[in-house]
Amino acid sequence: MANTIAIAMTGASGMPYGMRLVECLIGAGCRVQVLYSQVAQVVAKQELDITLPARAADAQAWFAERFGASAEQLQVYGREEWFAPVASGSNPPDAMVICPCTMGTLAAVAAGLSSNLIERAADVCLKEGRKLVLVPRETPFSTLHLENMLRLSRIGVVILPPNPGFYNHPRSVSDLVDFVVARILDQLKVPHELIQRWGEPPAA
Repeated sequence: MANTIAIAMTGASGMPYGMRLVECLIGAGCRVQVLYSQVAQVVAKQELDITLPARAADAQAWFAERFGASAEQLQVYGREEWFAPVASGSNPPDAMVICPCTMGTLAAVAAGLSSNLIERAADVCLKEGRKLVLVPRETPFSTLHLENMLRLSRIGVVILPPNPGFYNHPRSVSDLVDFVVARILDQLKVPHELIQRWGEPPAA
């Protein structure tokens, strides 16, 4: 059975990472559960000039058309859709990624809050011992940001800031995005060929 991965996108800068991640997971045959905040809709318009529908059903049709996913492979849930599988420990995803992750969302997860479906889904992953990856896009980090990240890291959360490497000689913004997405996929143990790995010869 394919892995089920929940992808939450919040209102931090970095929407290209989240969209590319969804695309790659679908391409790898994973089952994908998408959640996004209201502010993420604003960021998507600003950074990618795309309009994410407010209604979950419309959003699901939009994602399915964009990435060629079936209804069985892709589900989109609204912010207050408390009957979504991700809201319960009886049906958690195999892993969850919040990408991009605002400092507010990170702080809420660190505090164990569940005021919306994204926070609740993260809390479910923590209590059920599932992989949780946060991709915080902020700079510089304040002491409070770092303390929240350390608190989460100590309980097994992966803190993966979107810091691209340059040893692959990137030639485009897409190359930089793929570097970060590749590192996220590695954490999820999802095979990919997005980048040349360190110490390996270039592909023929």
